[in-house]
Amino acid sequence: MIAVAMIARSTLYTIRGGDTVQVMETAKSLSRLGVTVDIKLTNEAIDYTRYDLLHFFNIIRPADILFHVKRSRKPFVLSPVLVDYSEFDKYHRAGFSGRLFRLFSAERIEYIKAVGKWLLGKDRLMSPSYLWKGQRRSIEKVLANASMLLPNSVSEYGRLSKQYPVSCAHTVVVNGIDGGVFSFDPAADKDPCLVICAARIEGIKNQLNLVKAMNNTPYTLLIIGAPAPNHLDYYSECKHIAAGNIRFIEHISQEELRNYYQRATVHVLPSWFETTGLSSLEAGSMGCNLVITDKGDARSYFGEQAFYCDPSSPESIFNAVKLAAEKPFDGLLREKIVRQYTWQQAALQTLSAYQKINAGIC
Repeated sequence: MIAVAMIARSTLYTIRGGDTVQVMETAKSLSRLGVTVDIKLTNEAIDYTRYDLLHFFNIIRPADILFHVKRSRKPFVLSPVLVDYSEFDKYHRAGFSGRLFRLFSAERIEYIKAVGKWLLGKDRLMSPSYLWKGQRRSIEKVLANASMLLPNSVSEYGRLSKQYPVSCAHTVVVNGIDGGVFSFDPAADKDPCLVICAARIEGIKNQLNLVKAMNNTPYTLLIIGAPAPNHLDYYSECKHIAAGNIRFIEHISQEELRNYYQRATVHVLPSWFETTGLSSLEAGSMGCNLVITDKGDARSYFGEQAFYCDPSSPESIFNAVKLAAEKPFDGLLREKIVRQYTWQQAALQTLSAYQKINAGIC
């Protein structure tokens, strides 16, 4: 059977995000299919001889990828996780960095952030060549050498191929839920005034505008998630302006989160950008109506079975929440998620890609 090293950012476990869940759950489900999978952080020493191929994540961190590609000389696949931070960085980030980023392109901003984290000792710069190649040329080199791309949606692949030359094959690998954890009880009561937002607290997730939208309304809003280490001032501002109908819950188990999804009528994720929104998938599978951003790839997953908001407008966010709270839940959405968007499905799609590469088809 195939042996794979999944190589992810050095902060995968210390700054947990959607990619943390994607990596861990895909690896677990692939193992059940008989694939030997080891999760490695990009700053770890890796014995490449133990693996048939490598699987990378996060194309916007090309320095991590180039280091291992050069050393291993192994075929590799890439899950792009192509998040576009530029709208938040350029127009909604506070302080000096926000003013500075308005002067630069999205790629230049990512370059500045990567080099800045390295200089401040907050992250490793694995490939020194990144310093002179820059963000765009480094990404182009990664794409030129990949055996296959595994975007999470047709929309994501469309954005990637529009921005960069892509010559390798691709296959869509969905993001998903763990059906064993998020099992819906149709007999349980919903609280018509309970709204939740489950996400890491940081600028791009836009909890600040969500708080502004929901302050002093008839709804109880629970913001569930830990603050990102570099966004503690943002977290403090969210808490400072929050009215009495809004609560923050930092540390929570998956079972507790399941219980909140079960009770809530609405889950809202008004981000400045989402490739999917894993918590939206989880909440939808648990009978929540969804309010989501109109920016990114989420429409590829939820179509017209969600309520879309303009993340720049607290009024738009509130109006979408109100509509979602008043509409009976569409059971077709839950059925669609449970049928199409599970980590088992993701693993089967990923394994098919691995097999094609191992057989020399790609």
